[in-house]
Formats: sequence, C-alpha cells, structure tokens
Amino acid sequence: MRRFLQNLKNWGLSPKVVVTDGSTLYPAVLAQLWPAARHQLCVFHILKDINDCIVAGVRRLAHALGRRGNAGRKRRRGRPSQAQQAARAKAGPTLKEKAGFILKHRFLIVKKSFELNDQQWADLRQLFAYLPELRTLWHFASEVRDLFEKGARVQTLWKRRAALLREPKYQQIPELAKVLQMLQANAFRKMVAFVYSPVAEKIRTNNHVERANRRLRFWEKVRYKWRRRRWVVRFVLLALDRWWRQVASAKTQDESTTRGRSGQSPPPRL
Repeated sequence: MRRFLQNLKNWGLSPKVVVTDGSTLYPAVLAQLWPAARHQLCVFHILKDINDCIVAGVRRLAHALGRRGNAGRKRRRGRPSQAQQAARAKAGPTLKEKAGFILKHRFLIVKKSFELNDQQWADLRQLFAYLPELRTLWHFASEVRDLFEKGARVQTLWKRRAALLREPKYQQIPELAKVLQMLQANAFRKMVAFVYSPVAEKIRTNNHVERANRRLRFWEKVRYKWRRRRWVVRFVLLALDRWWRQVASAKTQDESTTRGRSGQSPPPRL
C-alpha cells in the first residue's frame, strides 16, 4: 500500500482530502505521504456500522420479548379446544408472534423517515406498540444521521455530537453505548472532514471507487482470467480513457445546452 501510494505521489497526485473506509492500513501511510491532506472516513461505511449496532439492539430486545412468557406453567400437549382457540384469538398475538413481527420489520428502525410509505409507517407504529423501547433506538438513528448533514456547519455538527453524548437514555443501552464510543473526538474529526470542502466538492463516501471496483471485477469474471499483468494494465487504461471521453462529451453537451438557453457563452472556469 505504501509503495502504491508513493507511486501516485511521484506521478504528481497531491490530494486535499483522502476518503477511506476506516481500514487501519491507511492512517499512518496517509499522514506520512500527504500530511496536509484531510482524512475523511466514508460516511456510508460509518452509517452502516452504526445501523448494524442499532439493529443488534432491536434483535436483543425482540428475543427478550419472545422469551418473556416461558417461565410459567408449560402449555398442555395436544390440540387446544375450540374454546381455547377462541380465547387465544381474542387475546391477540402472543409474545413470540410479536417478537417475530419485530424481527421481520427491524429495518424500519434505521430507515430514513422520508422514505417510508404508508404501510411502513403503520408497521412502525405497530413495532412501538409491541415494544415501546424501540422508540429510543428510532430516535437515536435519526439523530445520528443528522451528525453527517452535508449542508451543515462544522460547529453545528460538533454541537449535535455533544448533545448526543450527554443523553443518558442512550448510554443505558449497550449497543448505543458502543456507537457513542465510535463517535470519539479523534474519529469524529475524520468523519466530518467533508464540511471544510467547497459545496461542489463535498465528497463524503468512496462509493465511486466501489462502483469502479465492481465493474473491474465483473470484467475480469466475464473474461475468465487475465493471465499477464500487462493485459490488466492495458485494459484498465483503455477503460479509463473511455470513461474520461464519455464524461468530457457529456460535459460539452451540457455547456452547449446552457449556452443555447442563455444566448451567451458561460463564464470561464478559474
């Protein structure tokens, strides 16, 4: 990794911000090669790890709910009578059935509110009716997403983080306490490095790199195997050249469209 990044530096690459996925391979190498560059942790990977912790808390509470009625007398063997079936139907779903419903719809706790449809809102309200403790996890997931708002000021994000860390109800849940440990000052400084960049350059994730990697792996798969290194290099260079030409062509079309609408040429870029 050090040799690869050193080659990029020798070829003239001098980034202002470097986005990584949180791997331990990068911090020391980046600090040595580009000490002035800001280190941005991929917001997508951060939220994924945080949501995994929140969903783990939902599973723990759901399993505890399903086991809640197992301490008393065991149910008699055999098929229940019609009267017993009617009484159970009138009583509503059992704790085990409620736990199964919660586990099936646990993704609603971490899903963005504006992406929920009417049925999902109804299922979410049902989750809160079955297990009110889930409302705390839902509020926490919403407040954590606000920590990475793209258009907010850096001071606002730090204030939101401080308020989140001071909340006692979040510290009492083991999974949320683990998330709060992930939001320590040194790590959070790398999570919000994007706010220092201009509006048009607020790159917070490395999804573009992941997409390119998936495309290269697909090409390698459909071509069975690349047996020589120079074949890989040639193919990648040709692919990059084709992508750059497509981007330049689309850029030229956009500029011509803008010029045609306004009746004058766009201002030069500095």
